[in-house]
Amino acid sequence: MSDLKAAFEQAVADSKNLSERPDNATLLALYALYKQGSVGDNLEKKPGFSDIVARAKWDAWSKLKGMASEAAMQQYIDKLAELE
Repeated sequence: MSDLKAAFEQAVADSKNLSERPDNATLLALYALYKQGSVGDNLEKKPGFSDIVARAKWDAWSKLKGMASEAAMQQYIDKLAELE
């Protein structure tokens, strides 16, 4: 396993133990970076208007379309480091 992937997995584990909960915009950014880093481009069906949270997550992830997984992993690690 690459050093970046190991650091990414450690950052994901560390994200569950933050001293305080980040604001919603930060949580959405982390979610999108996590999904882009671990899955790649969003190919899922867009949720309906009635599911506001799922739609916000889908939109945030879709904005990262085309970003390399490695870049998303590094940005996730960097963003989490800012919160610690």
